[in-house]
Amino acid sequence: MARVAFLGLGVMGFPMAGHLAAQGHQVTVWNRSPAKAALWVEKHPGQVATTAAEAAEGAEFVMACVGNDDDLRQVCTGPDGAFAGMAAGAVFVDHTTVSAAVTRELSAIAGEQGFGFLDAPVSGGQAGAENGQLSVMCGGSAADYAAAEPVIAAYAKICRLMGPSGAGQLTKMCNQIAIAGVVQGLSESLNFAEKAGLSIPEVVEVISQGAAGSWQMQARHQTMAENRFDFGFAVDWMRKDLGICLQTADENGASLPVTALVDQFYKEVQQMGGGRWDTSALIARLRR
Repeated sequence: MARVAFLGLGVMGFPMAGHLAAQGHQVTVWNRSPAKAALWVEKHPGQVATTAAEAAEGAEFVMACVGNDDDLRQVCTGPDGAFAGMAAGAVFVDHTTVSAAVTRELSAIAGEQGFGFLDAPVSGGQAGAENGQLSVMCGGSAADYAAAEPVIAAYAKICRLMGPSGAGQLTKMCNQIAIAGVVQGLSESLNFAEKAGLSIPEVVEVISQGAAGSWQMQARHQTMAENRFDFGFAVDWMRKDLGICLQTADENGASLPVTALVDQFYKEVQQMGGGRWDTSALIARLRR
């Protein structure tokens, strides 16, 4: 069992840290709002730190799941940042979805200070985090990955090293690009079924068994039909992720016309007041 710090106890980080504790790891948690950390230790064995640096002291692995590039820099660097408390030979594992650029920046700093850095964004949403069934895509050195993978396994159904630093984030971009098109297609399909007077459960029962089937269809069709979008991955976060995808595509020459279009559809959902709705809310703009 390992000494682990977990930084960021949102809808993903809270259960992920819980799985680490349940597996017997010695877990110290930190969160920007102390109330979340206090709630976590009420539910799980572990300790609370007052700063990210304090949480990282003595930890073999420091996991983070925060918001964006700026949040990650703040959590890592500075006198109260995790890097200030990490010892040589430890490994920082970043589960945040951020740009490959900030990943490489922080990985270089970590290397200069004598510890490892893995970018390890996840897919599977809140349900995947709660059930310990996340897909984890990693970038970094083979040695750091080999050390961290048994710990990550506490909340992963699959974990893979995709390449050097930044490769995990690039793989997560592939994931978000694929999801954007699937959710829009599903939204249009269900809206079309409604307009045609068909039964959505019956339509989905049939088409989900063929080439149109997807996780999104199985997991979200009913709540989409009921106009319920109060769970899952928020539109605001999806727009942040798609912005990273589009910026990276500008840099590497990839063409993302559908992703760019769906990003604008999500902007419309935000303008409807749905920034905190989950990503399946694309169907709401079709019903206006």
